Formats: sequence, C-alpha cells, structure tokens
Amino acid sequence: MDVLAPLRRRSDAPTRRVDADLVVLGVEVVLVAAAVAVGVLLNARGVGLHADAAPLYATWRPHLGWGTPAALLVAAGVIGWGVRWGRTAGWGRLLVGAYLAAVAWTMSLALVDGWSAGLTRRLTPQAEYLHEVLRVTDVTAMLAGFSARILDFQAEAWSTHTAGHPPGALLVFVGLDRIGLGGPTVAALACVLMGATVSVSVPVTLRALGAEESARRVLPFLVLLPGAVWVGVSADGIFAGVVAAGLALLAVRGLVAAAVGGLLLGFALYLSYGFVLVGVLALAVVALRSRDRCAALLAALAGVVAVVATFTLAGFWWLDGYHLVVQRYHQGWAADRPYAYWVWANMAALLLCGGPVLGPALRRAALAAAGPSRTAATRWRGSVRPPLIAWSAVLRGAGPTVLLPLAAALAVGAADLSGLSKAEVERIWLPFVVWLLVAAAHLPPSVRRFWLAGQALTALAVSHLLWTVS
Repeated sequence: MDVLAPLRRRSDAPTRRVDADLVVLGVEVVLVAAAVAVGVLLNARGVGLHADAAPLYATWRPHLGWGTPAALLVAAGVIGWGVRWGRTAGWGRLLVGAYLAAVAWTMSLALVDGWSAGLTRRLTPQAEYLHEVLRVTDVTAMLAGFSARILDFQAEAWSTHTAGHPPGALLVFVGLDRIGLGGPTVAALACVLMGATVSVSVPVTLRALGAEESARRVLPFLVLLPGAVWVGVSADGIFAGVVAAGLALLAVRGLVAAAVGGLLLGFALYLSYGFVLVGVLALAVVALRSRDRCAALLAALAGVVAVVATFTLAGFWWLDGYHLVVQRYHQGWAADRPYAYWVWANMAALLLCGGPVLGPALRRAALAAAGPSRTAATRWRGSVRPPLIAWSAVLRGAGPTVLLPLAAALAVGAADLSGLSKAEVERIWLPFVVWLLVAAAHLPPSVRRFWLAGQALTALAVSHLLWTVS
C-alpha cells in the first residue's frame, strides 16, 4: 500500500493545507535534529545532561529483537485496516479490538529488547519502586514516615523514583504484592495492561462529550502511540491509564461516575506531584459536558477531597512532600542538567513520544478554533456579557477535539517552564500526550494512513536504535 499516494493526489484536502502540514513536519524534523546534535556536542564537552542519547534518556544501541516482526505486523495491520475498521465497527467491538491491538503494540516494542531486558527486569534497578516493596512491612507507618525519607544522603532515603513521587506510586506495587501478584514480571505486565487502557478511555471520553466520529478517527493514533515504548515498561504507563480513566468517568453521564472519576483523579495526585496540572484537563472535560456541569464538578471534587483526606489522616501531607521533593530533585542530576537546553529539547522528546502527527494535528485544531473565536470576538463587542463567560462559551463550542488538546498543551507548557521537568519527559508526560493526540481528529481522511505510518516509524526507530531507560 502506497501511504504517500494521498499526499500526491490531495484529493479531498486543499493543497495549501497539506503543504502547511509538511512545513510543520519539516520544523519538527529540524527541532529533533537540533536537539540530538546539540545533545551530542554538550555530552562531548562533559556538560551534565545525564542522557547519552539526549533529548531522550537512553543510550545509542542499534539492535533487533524477536519483538521486531511482531511490531511490524501490528503496525501494518493498524495502518492497513485500522482506519476503515475504526469507521465501521460496532462501538464495543472497536474498543475491545483497539485495546488488544494497543497491548500487542506495546508488548512487541518492549520485546525488541528481549523478554528479560525489555520486560521482566525493566523495573528491578535500585532506582525503581520494586526496590522498596519488600521493605514496606506496615503501610500506615510507611505513609506517616514517608516525607522523612524523601531527602537523599541519609541512611533510610527512598530510592530515586519512590522519593520523586508521592506514596501512591509505591502503594500500587505494594498492593499488587500484598494480593499475591508481586514480582517484576507481574509489575511490568501491569504497566502494559493499564497503560493500554488509554486507547479505550480517551475515545470513551470523546464519545461521552458528543464526538463519537472524532473518537473513531483518533483511535488508531492512540493504538500506534510511539510513547508505547515507555508504557512498556515504566510506571508512567499506569499513571497515564489512571488519569485517562478518571477523565473518562468525569465525562460520562451520571454523578456517581463523576464522583468515581474524582476518586481516580484524586489518587493521581498521589502518583505524581505534576498531576496537579491534570486539573486543567478535568475543568475542560466538565466545561464540555452537555448537562449537570456544576453538579458533576462538585461530585468530582468530593471524590478528590476524600482521597486527600485519607492520605492526610494517614500521616502524609501532600504539600510537605512536594517541597521536600523539590529539594531532592536538586540534590541529584537536576542540579547539573542545563535549563537552557532542556527547556526546548523537551519539546523534541515530546515529539518522539507523541509522534510527528502532533504538530500538524495541533495546527489543524488551532485553525478549527480560530473561526469560532473570531465570531465570538465580533459578537462580544458591545455585549453586556462578561468576557470570561463569552469566551468559555466559545471554547465549549469549539468542541473536545480543540479544547482537550489545548488543555493538555497548557499543562505541558507549564511543566516545561517550571524547570522541574528537565529530561525524561518522554515518559513523564505520557498522561498528557494522549490528549494532545485528540487533535488528530482534524486530519483529512486521505492523509491519515500517511501520518499513522509516521507514528509507527517513529516508535520503531526509537525502539531499535536506542536502549531506553524507564
């Protein structure tokens, strides 16, 4: 199948728009190439990037594995039949098929590195959560004393990943161990299986917000997510799944679902301090609901408050943990990593996680928002309605395929500028990347296979040229 043919024919998209997309693609290529070249130069000069294959936290090691043919088969299947099947399949069958394909894609990419190195031993280094699981003999005592062990250079200091996150992240793996599902293999599979649920949660969210056709168009891009390289295997796959599920429940009808969504989003605050930025996405979802916005927001807030109260009563105060983790962050490699490089190189890492479709898709989403924005500005002149109310109505009218990527972009921008995300964002930002990809709904049908092929090639290149680290 010639995936380039639609770009040559340009049968159902204006030539100017297709050309603009290719210009954006060119800018993306230049950005990634510049980040790689500058990274090589800085590493050669001994600058403390602490990333051998900057802008990614990885090392250069071209290799093949027995996951290679499986990854090629999954990619060919989704590119060849996924787009049409997404358009015609029944909703339930579509979600099941998408989830299974996402699991197959993630597993095959992990197995490029082999069963042991790519899966079962990926979470066993000293810096990982599993290093601490067997040391937790009393969960209540662990929560009460968690903050005291965040800072480094003390005898009982937590391992790097455990210290860098609230206790909910460690609790996930402790919980698996306590119910008889301990060990690195089960933990790795949990990351894959939970991470793949974003291919269900994001379309469910869009459908609940009245955009089923958009959900069907976006779904193949969620399956062939280049970020699956880091879903399999890192705990950030679980984090992405929890956040997406919480937002999906917040979108569907019913206050009970909103409350459960609030519980999940509240728990997400105890998976990563950075997930306070998920609040921007949550507000966008509530604003896009067709009814019961205030009631749904209150129900979700009740769920969040319940989780916060539980952890606080158990002895862990979130703000104390946050202030201590900022100190711990600067006790380590972050003190060496130059902000002047990572503040823009992070965007290159984001592109390698989200794929080359990100730029063109976001460009088209911005164009889709421009028309309603101009109309609203014209109507507002001389209107007695407050500007905030007028513009909130505009954003709701733009729809979820504009507002959700916009919210995700704002969250990523804030995280990047904070200086607390220097490197490793290809996995850290996974929970936001999947919502940026919602903008792919604006791509015309004739070029979707082309961009899907670009997504697959990006993932295959990363997994075969680099040895990634979780």
